[in-house]
Amino acid sequence: MNNIIPQIPLAEWVDSLLKWMTTTFSWLTRAFSAVVGTGIDWISEALLFIPPIILILAIGGLAWFISTRKIAIGSVIGLLFIWNLGLWEPTVSTITLVLLSTGIAVLVGVPLGIVAALNETFFKIVKPILDFMQTMPAFVYLIPAIPFFGLGGVSAIFATVIFSIPPAIRLTALGIKQIDKELIEACVSFGTTTRQKLFKVQMPLAMPTIMAGVNQTIMLSLSMTVIASMIGAGGLGGEVWRAIQRLRPGQGFAAGLGVVIVAIILDRITQHIGDPGAKSKKK
Repeated sequence: MNNIIPQIPLAEWVDSLLKWMTTTFSWLTRAFSAVVGTGIDWISEALLFIPPIILILAIGGLAWFISTRKIAIGSVIGLLFIWNLGLWEPTVSTITLVLLSTGIAVLVGVPLGIVAALNETFFKIVKPILDFMQTMPAFVYLIPAIPFFGLGGVSAIFATVIFSIPPAIRLTALGIKQIDKELIEACVSFGTTTRQKLFKVQMPLAMPTIMAGVNQTIMLSLSMTVIASMIGAGGLGGEVWRAIQRLRPGQGFAAGLGVVIVAIILDRITQHIGDPGAKSKKK
């Protein structure tokens, strides 16, 4: 094959591009690293300053307010179990990374999804990019994170945001595009402005689908927990990675179970956000 068609130097091109981007945007990556690194430290220290039992009860109360009593009780039992295993500190670190990653992904992804829903040309451009991002192996996202931000939590958050942002964009666009066209035409006929139509009709009706995208973003962020530990993310993923390196299957299983419990809690709670019938479903 190489004798017939010259080999395309794709790897060299990617290396050159990354080197150029690392040098050109060093001011931006340093600023991002400083802000996000400070945010990680502040949130982790604040959560660890609170006695675990108080924080667990507070999370249970929040779960009850947002979802149901059963989910609140299950959340408290699950977190008490993690605390009993001696994994409270890495769990708080993992929750901090997931919440920060999800927050950044939603802040960027939802507005892009709105633009994609309202502009068909932008949607056609962004759709193959989202397909590419969702099919790319998660490990690949660690490669550009290291030259940009070095090892640590900031690189982990950067890789996690890139990996988890597609559902936030795709489901926001899908939710808005699926609204009944006759309803939109009725809004226009009554003289509704574009801003009023978006924030008073389209966004509220699309909220369950948008929240499904946020839920998927959280789950993808958690799935990156163990992978991101390879670049120094720490948390429960770091415990799993350390257990693999030291051949301690029990320690790895306990940390993996902690990830599952956190994932179930966040999944059940976020499923009720944006659900108009959530209040009536409370038991």
